[in-house]
Parts: sequence; structure tokens; C-alpha cells
Amino acid sequence: MVASEPMPAKILCIGGARPNFVKIASVVRALATRPGIETRLVHTGQHYDEKLSAVFFDDLGIPRPHVELGVGSASHATQTAEIMRRFEPVVEAEQPNGVLVVGDVNSTLACALVAAKHLLQAPFRCALGERRRPAVIHVEAGLRSFDDDMPEEVNRRLTDSISDVLFASEAAGVKNLQSEGVPADRVHLVGNVMIDTLLAAKDRALRSPILGQLGLEERAYGLVTLHRPSNVDDPGTLGPLLAALDDIAGQVPLVFAVHPRTRARMREARIRLDGERWMVTDPLGYLEFLRIMSGARVVLTDSGGIQEETTVLGVPCVTLRRNTERPVTLSEGTNHLGGTSREGILAAFDHAIRPRPLRRIPQFWDGHAAERIADVLTRVFQPGGD
Repeated sequence: MVASEPMPAKILCIGGARPNFVKIASVVRALATRPGIETRLVHTGQHYDEKLSAVFFDDLGIPRPHVELGVGSASHATQTAEIMRRFEPVVEAEQPNGVLVVGDVNSTLACALVAAKHLLQAPFRCALGERRRPAVIHVEAGLRSFDDDMPEEVNRRLTDSISDVLFASEAAGVKNLQSEGVPADRVHLVGNVMIDTLLAAKDRALRSPILGQLGLEERAYGLVTLHRPSNVDDPGTLGPLLAALDDIAGQVPLVFAVHPRTRARMREARIRLDGERWMVTDPLGYLEFLRIMSGARVVLTDSGGIQEETTVLGVPCVTLRRNTERPVTLSEGTNHLGGTSREGILAAFDHAIRPRPLRRIPQFWDGHAAERIADVLTRVFQPGGD
């Protein structure tokens, strides 16, 4: 009698916001090449823009999600609870061996919690032993801003504490997890999956005609993004922040790709920007945004992922926050902390645009992080794995 082939391990890959899919795109592609693993892509709908959704998935070269939960915006507590409520029946129906979450948004924590507490209909064996619960897999584990007022920091810490397999993007993440008592055999330094996606898309992005369409010249403009509630929700913070950036716009014209949340707050606060110094655009597709970012003289942002992308692109970056959970972008990359005060932002801008010595690319930010993740997960889920 010929032994039957073992069933592939099923992994649910979770995305909730656009940056999640930038991170998860390369992971989905890498796992698709492994015959012992079956993936299903779940979109919680934490952030969803119908106008951008199709082009965004096309830009990333990944299939549309198998499951869309359609949660939408809400307060942190309401949104997290609603994601859990809608995701639990998916886990029950799919009976996955693993649930893979990325980053630090509410979808990350909510889906990790559901998986960590869900008993499957039948146990399965893997390198983690015999299990009745899906393995929780966290990509981009260990990042810490050490600012507990940031909702993302709470999500990171709690997700890591219930994860079974933790993939770190930089050495600081490994160190943080070790200091928190996470067993070393659960932590893997694999590099940065967001950079996998960037490097895979860079040539296509450079062929985008967006600079010509907007009348922009290479290295003759700055790029601005703002979306964090701590920066945009309070007019007393947003107004002075934009006023400080307006000082920079007097030196370098600024392109502002406005997040819907930020646009709404600007409208409520009746904030208007000088059209001679600012070019305000709607959110852009991934390839268009990557082209504009790669051609910028400087990027001013409160986004974590953009700190990483500018480091690899060699574009100076000023982070409009007092801290960063990505310290390697400061020590080896092109990032500078500007805070939110006028003095801090202008000082960081002046420093950022100075000529600087040859930069380094952080370890494993080489376009192959997802392949390392696939290697580890193949070992974890193959029958009799170590």
C-alpha cells in the first residue's frame, strides 16, 4: 500500500490596512511556492478604500482576498471587538494550522487573540508539538517605541506575548523579545518583508509617468504624509505641525498625499495650504507613491514603514514623532527624528538634507525576507519537523 501524501498545512494570512498588504504580499508569494503549505488571504477591512483597492492589489501582484470581513472604521475597542467577532467564524470554518499576522494594527491583535483561544476540531502535529490551537505567527515582531500611549505599541506587545513563531525585521526586535523573556527558539531574524515588496516593484515604479503628470522634477520637491491620530486629530497639534512644514515648503515645494482621516480633520479645522508651495493629492497607488518617494529630495512623515523604505531608497527622511520603533533607520539609515515642534522639525530637516557619508543597508533587508519566513514555516509545519 502506498502511503498517502500528508495534507498541506493551512495558514490564514491577515491584512487589515494598506501597509499590511505591502508587508504580506511577498510572504503570500513565497508560501505559494511551498507544496506543503496552503494559504488563504483574509482582509478584515479595517481600512478600505473602494477606489484604490483593485489597483493596489494589482500593483502588489497578489490575488484579491479569499475572505473580506468588511469591518470598517470605529474606535479602537469597537473595531477590535468587531474584527474578533467576524474572524472567529472564519477560523471555525477554515480550521487552519496557523494564523499569520503582520505589523501592529488592530487587526493584528484581534486576529491573534482569536487564533490563540480557538480550539480546532482535531489536533495536529508540527514542530511545536501536538496542538489543538492554530499557531500564531507574527511578522515584524519585537519592534518597540517604548511609548505606551501609542495604540500600536499595545498591539505589538500583546501580539508578541501570545505568538508561537516570531519573525523580527531587525536586531533590535530580537533584543527586545529576549529582554521580555520570549524563548530564543521561537524568534527568527529574517529581515524586512516590506523591503521585499519594494525591491520587487522598484523597476515598475520607476517607469511610472506620475512625476511628469504632476509636473515634478527629480530631487526638486519634498513628500509629506501624516495620518497618526496623535498628529492629526487635535487641531492644536495639526495646525502648528503644518505651519512648521509650511516653513520648509518655502525652501522645497511639498507634495502632500493626504490620508482621508487627515483631510477630514483639516476641513474641520479650516486649514488651507498655499497652492504655490504645496501640491495636495489624494492617496496614491503603491507604484505611484513609490515613484514619488524615490524621487523626493526629502520625505517628512509619521509613518513607520516609510522610515524603512526611505532608508533602502537612500532618500532623507524626517519622522514627525518623538520616537521610533525602528531604531536601525536612525543608526544605519537615512531617518532623523524631528518630533512635532517647529524647532525640532526644522533642525531635523536641515540635518537631513546635508550630504552624508555612505549609508548602510540593514542586515537581511535584501529582498529575501519572505523566503526565510517560508523556510522556517516549512520546517515548523512539515510532519516530524524539528
